[in-house]
Amino acid sequence: MKSLNSRATIRKYSAREVSDDLLNRLLEESEQTPTMGNLQLYSVVVTRSLAMKEKLAPAHFNQPMVMEAPVVLTFCADFRRTTDWANARKAHPGYDNFLSFMNAATDTLLYCQTFCNIAEEEGLGTCFLGTTIYMPQQIINTLQLPQLVFPVATITLGWPDENPAQSDRLPLNSILHKETYHEYSLENIDDFYCDKESLVENQHFVEINKKETLAQVFTDIRYTKKDNESMSEGLLAALKSQGFLP
Repeated sequence: MKSLNSRATIRKYSAREVSDDLLNRLLEESEQTPTMGNLQLYSVVVTRSLAMKEKLAPAHFNQPMVMEAPVVLTFCADFRRTTDWANARKAHPGYDNFLSFMNAATDTLLYCQTFCNIAEEEGLGTCFLGTTIYMPQQIINTLQLPQLVFPVATITLGWPDENPAQSDRLPLNSILHKETYHEYSLENIDDFYCDKESLVENQHFVEINKKETLAQVFTDIRYTKKDNESMSEGLLAALKSQGFLP
């Protein structure tokens, strides 16, 4: 088994095909992931054609790996299938609400992570696109997702054509809270973020963005309050249009 300690995000892929047989096997094996009520509240849309990738790319800010990866997988929170099943069996479903979305989104992300783990064990490379929930309505329209289906994660998949360095990670103590949550002191923050801030690549990142600190790059440029609020509005509107909010 490939250790998670050696994994890295892959953004460049070779032209080697990812066969349907391999992909289907990995997706099927991933179904053993824990799931709420054993309902498997997820679906996966597999995108291989260049035409469909071109339609999806703008929703992901035209990141090049969307076009270049052999396969793009959109993992969707799906209460439609369960609702259809209930309706067909004289049951009375009530899954048009935010709690149901959260349950389905949790199921989906667990399934997605399991898939990534076993795909990487096979030697495949993956890249998680956090842009999926930035402009979900574009993805909904492109993939023709019906009511009670919502995109929550996208993975580009293929055989690696690069060997990138691992991304830095915070120390365990920074995320670990014993028994109850403990607030962070300024001393804690200095200690936990010291290594990240001292990396040459991060210092360069600060310099080229003409900022004083690494934190300012994230708050002022990458993930701004204005953008977060605007995309939150779009996310809520899409949840409403898909039937998860009144």
